[in-house]
Amino acid sequence: MSKKLVAYFSASGVTASLAKSIAEAAGADLYEIRPEAPYTKADLDWADKNSRSTIEMNDQAFRPAIADQDADIAAYDIIFVGFPIWWYIAPTIINTFLESYDFSGKTIVPFATSGGSGMGKTAEKLQPSVSPAALWKEGKVLGGRQSKDALAAWVDSLNL
Repeated sequence: MSKKLVAYFSASGVTASLAKSIAEAAGADLYEIRPEAPYTKADLDWADKNSRSTIEMNDQAFRPAIADQDADIAAYDIIFVGFPIWWYIAPTIINTFLESYDFSGKTIVPFATSGGSGMGKTAEKLQPSVSPAALWKEGKVLGGRQSKDALAAWVDSLNL
């Protein structure tokens, strides 16, 4: 049986709630990807050209520091990686996370929450941050409120 981890970044709590439900449905452990400097409400104001999130997302090479690098990735076979969609892609802190560990031989399953957009170019932007020896599954945007049955059916459909 494969050992699973749900690693997630959540700025507002929506993705955190979904990640916990996915971990339950998948029989997975949970790991929060925390920024070294937590995001404030002002940081997340996408309408402000000078907000932290806008500045970060306008520079795809930017890598926000994460609070720790103690996820035991080596102990897992399958890693679900969750995040909110920002500007039609994953926040760059997800690249920081993916570049901080060796995912060779791991299966990565991205999932996201969004206020209305799809995955966009998320996979295209994230895959270069991961070893080519990792298996990348197609990502999915999931609503913040999914039933346990719906999440279990999604996890089962992945044929992990």
